[in-house]
Amino acid sequence: MINGHRVETRNTAHFRHDYGSEQPDLRRLYEQAKIDQWNAARDIAWSVPLDGDGGLIADDLVDLHGTRFWDGMSEPDRIELNRRVTRWRLSTLVQGEHGAMLLCSQLVNCVEGQDAKLFQSTQVADEARHNEVLQRYLDLRLDGETYPLGGNVKEIFDTLLGTSSWYLKTIGLQLVAETFAVSLFRMLAESSKDAVLREVCRRILQDEARHMGFAMLSLPAMVAQATEAEHREMEDFAVWALSRTLAGTFPLAVYQEIGMSKAELDELKQFRRERAAGGDETAFRKYFRRDLHDGLVRNLRKVGLITDRIAPSLQSFGLKLAA
Repeated sequence: MINGHRVETRNTAHFRHDYGSEQPDLRRLYEQAKIDQWNAARDIAWSVPLDGDGGLIADDLVDLHGTRFWDGMSEPDRIELNRRVTRWRLSTLVQGEHGAMLLCSQLVNCVEGQDAKLFQSTQVADEARHNEVLQRYLDLRLDGETYPLGGNVKEIFDTLLGTSSWYLKTIGLQLVAETFAVSLFRMLAESSKDAVLREVCRRILQDEARHMGFAMLSLPAMVAQATEAEHREMEDFAVWALSRTLAGTFPLAVYQEIGMSKAELDELKQFRRERAAGGDETAFRKYFRRDLHDGLVRNLRKVGLITDRIAPSLQSFGLKLAA
């Protein structure tokens, strides 16, 4: 039996009868997408050996780093934990890229403009390649083992796949999830111990910038022309997407796997909160948080979705809204 789950969807397909370009900026984005295509099997130097101690990401990105738990571990156990956290992080990303591939295939149907359809067809190919390249990395560097589909990832994509409006799908994917992905891939591209992982992330980033560009080009007019009810719907959907996206970054399964008790997990989570509140986070984590939050606020503001009505919710997520 195939490992997966079904999502019941209902989406309207707009079949064009004329195929001229109507949105020059989107057509240029489509043309750039054609130029930027790459081959995950051919264009990554998969044979490059792993240097260093065997860890794959910076130890600073492992939650136990800097705690009494880390200090009490042997060096081989630290390396194994690093690899488990990497496997968990990449499992989440490969699942998200698969969900994005399914979602963009829907967007080809439900967006109305010819240029939007052409661009979304390229994003389907991009997301397929990201799904492939991350799974290939897991196969070659981490024995093909993955963690199960996370609760937040499942909820986000099940909801987006079941949503009929193209603009809500775009808000959830390109505006929120892609902004999160860009910050995470950028951090991994700059900090990972493995040269192959750094190259994979740099390649993916090249595509993700275009995907966010689709939201920046397609959403402002929709938001500006929306009725009051539609505007409230978009605002609420953005808040929902942010709440789910920003909440799912703790590799609980990894720490349960190595035998941490509930009391120890609570201590670790409290350590994380206190370190963040006191400004003692590692440079990598500080950079990721600042990059992510700045990107989310900038993009939400560009498309017109930051309003007084939802500002308190955004601030409750830690987003700073001062212009």
